Amino acid sequence: MNDFKPSQAAIALLKEFEKGPNGDFAAEPYTCPAGKKTVGWGHVVRSDERFVYPLTEEQAEGILRRDLERLAEPIQRAIRPTVLRSLKQRQIDALLCFAFNVGFGAFSNSTLLAMLNQCDYIGAADQFPRWNKARNPKTGAMIELAGLTRRRAAERDLFLRDG
Repeated sequence: MNDFKPSQAAIALLKEFEKGPNGDFAAEPYTCPAGKKTVGWGHVVRSDERFVYPLTEEQAEGILRRDLERLAEPIQRAIRPTVLRSLKQRQIDALLCFAFNVGFGAFSNSTLLAMLNQCDYIGAADQFPRWNKARNPKTGAMIELAGLTRRRAAERDLFLRDG
């Protein structure tokens, strides 16, 4: 089985799209567009967590890596073993980045995962762009976000890179 860990490409992609309000990692907590207390590189702060602020960039990256490690195990279990063995590092990176953003629950119930498990790699890749909407906290309506559109294109490109 592949070593299901993020490469530097995944870390770089996440850092590009998980910036805080100052355009870099968030050394102090802020409320993200989904209304959640967030710090570092897109880490949603759980009620049982305590950090000493301001975070350093090294601490923020450590938190990001731990988040990805925790996410890797359930993702591996959700992917059929034969498919898991065939995945390239870039595909693992794209799946980790996608699931980091949408959450494991959404990933595990996605058509993207279903197609991947059917060995339909192109079909799975074509699912990334469909996940470019978020709920407007004021109206409750799902709206397309330019940042999510760019992110999904980057994840899809990473998934398909080099064949």
